[in-house]
Amino acid sequence: MTDKLEKSLDSIQKLESKIEVFSEILDNLSSTQDKKKLLWKEIYENALKDRENANMLFEDAWASMSEGSTGHSTVGPVITKYLERMSKSNEQILRLAELIAKAEEESARIDPDDIFSEING
Repeated sequence: MTDKLEKSLDSIQKLESKIEVFSEILDNLSSTQDKKKLLWKEIYENALKDRENANMLFEDAWASMSEGSTGHSTVGPVITKYLERMSKSNEQILRLAELIAKAEEESARIDPDDIFSEING
């Protein structure tokens, strides 16, 4: 296999592994609705894929910049777009982390009324 193909396959396996770990995190949120978990998983998958695709295009554009100053002037704005896409994907992932942390806090919160009703049975 070529190095590029091996790198792509390795990247796909890492992506799938990250999605699996994220799914496990979501499964541990008992108080969150399944629809919300599914949406969060889809957002996470899309953000990872967008970031990976932008990275591949960025690397290709970066390699073509070695042509000299003309390559830099033509490819530079494109590289900026790829970096912006990767940054947006990172922001989406960070926002998901905030939402999940908030959901975990809510599920860990103890309601005194629930404790009282448990005691009274």
